[in-house]
Amino acid sequence: MTAINKVLIFAGVTLVLAGVGLGFRSVSAGGATCGSVFQPAGGITPMACDGRLNNSGTLVTLVLVAGGLCLAAAFTVKVVRDRVAA
Repeated sequence: MTAINKVLIFAGVTLVLAGVGLGFRSVSAGGATCGSVFQPAGGITPMACDGRLNNSGTLVTLVLVAGGLCLAAAFTVKVVRDRVAA
């Protein structure tokens, strides 16, 4: 395994775990608890929660996609390197 693979795998796993952690982080707006991206608060929530949850959802999505791209890049580097070596 090359150094670039190790870095990409570490970065990918870190970003995926950070995205999951951000997804479970509680969001509040105007003193009201909105819940988290993965589990919004039950019942009627204030309109201010919609924007906060959307922004948090976008951030979580971007972090998870970045982690997935790092892991895909590590896999691609490994496959290409194995084919070149064969």
